[in-house]
Amino acid sequence: MRFWLILVLVAALPWGLVAQDTQQQQLPTAPSAIKYPPPSAAPPPAAESSTPPPQTTAPATSQPSAQSGNGSTASPQNSSPSIGGAPQSSQPDSAAKPGGSSAGTSAGGSDDNLTVIRKRVDEVNVVFTVTDKRDHFVKDLTQSDFRVIDNNKPANIQSFSRQTNLPLRVGLLIDASNSVRDRFKFEQEAAIEFLNQIIRPPYDKAFVIGFDTTPEVTQDFTDDTQALSHGVRMLRAGGGTAMYDAIYFACRDKLMNADKGLLATRRTIILLSDGEDNQSRVSREEALEMALRAEVIVYAISTNTSGIKLRGDKVLEYFAEQTGGKAFFPFKIEDVANDFSEISDELRSQYAISYKPADFIPDGKYRKIEIVTENKKYHVRARKGYYAPRQ
Repeated sequence: MRFWLILVLVAALPWGLVAQDTQQQQLPTAPSAIKYPPPSAAPPPAAESSTPPPQTTAPATSQPSAQSGNGSTASPQNSSPSIGGAPQSSQPDSAAKPGGSSAGTSAGGSDDNLTVIRKRVDEVNVVFTVTDKRDHFVKDLTQSDFRVIDNNKPANIQSFSRQTNLPLRVGLLIDASNSVRDRFKFEQEAAIEFLNQIIRPPYDKAFVIGFDTTPEVTQDFTDDTQALSHGVRMLRAGGGTAMYDAIYFACRDKLMNADKGLLATRRTIILLSDGEDNQSRVSREEALEMALRAEVIVYAISTNTSGIKLRGDKVLEYFAEQTGGKAFFPFKIEDVANDFSEISDELRSQYAISYKPADFIPDGKYRKIEIVTENKKYHVRARKGYYAPRQ
């Protein structure tokens, strides 16, 4: 009897050891083990060690850049955007460490350095044009000639300048639908002449988009006027009209981040179309919102030569008025070249103001802008508002 009892105990012993080992392996997954890990031993004082500890990790400079969700490299941003999406030039953060290490400590771990505090600058930048009663440009005004009203409250002007030589970023959007087929060739040549006049290498850059059913980039950003001319001549008329999609795409994917944080530029769309949209996936308001967020001024030249302002013409006028541009309605096709020339003159005859709103709230809502001149004979043409960034 005793012999059988010993055999049973010997056979049960491995099962007990396995159960104990399993229980020990499950401990790190317990909530208390994760929330309250055992304290690590304090490192020995530096004076007690005559040799430096072995390096077990790669240097910070060899770490790969963080990857965004779509697989693209996400680079750190050192600049703080102003309200309405205007780029702000900024200096590199001297306290930032290679590889993304935090600021405020030195390479040796000292806390003596000053902590870097970043603060968003709540500042709105507006480019605008002033004309007299005869629609002639007024170019000799000063800051004291203007008042800024933001969301129905006076704003504090921070800076004012005449913008005659600011680099241009121009998107030329040409309607290539069936509705403009009969005058398409002349419009192409007028657009090429405009680009040859307005682009000053290496300061200015432009791109060309033709749109019918979908927008198509035939020439990306460049200061090469021959390449831009080739991009215009590549367009072929045919298909429907997706004008809203073309505006949305040009603002979001091309002009929104053009030279952002590097230098101040004027972002402009030159839109050549009859304004009759029948293919877009985005709405008129969505296209306008994207233009305002990118701080793009829209100049529209109507291809309607009937002499009657049609529904599409009113759409072109709406985009121009809301963004601070102008719509042109030539009576005959030969007037298109004159309209391009007037746009070129206006882009060299503008003012720029930056100001701080009195009661800014970073809630993402639309805020109205009104720039008022003390002289009632003058007319200011500027964008009607902007979307505040979210906190």
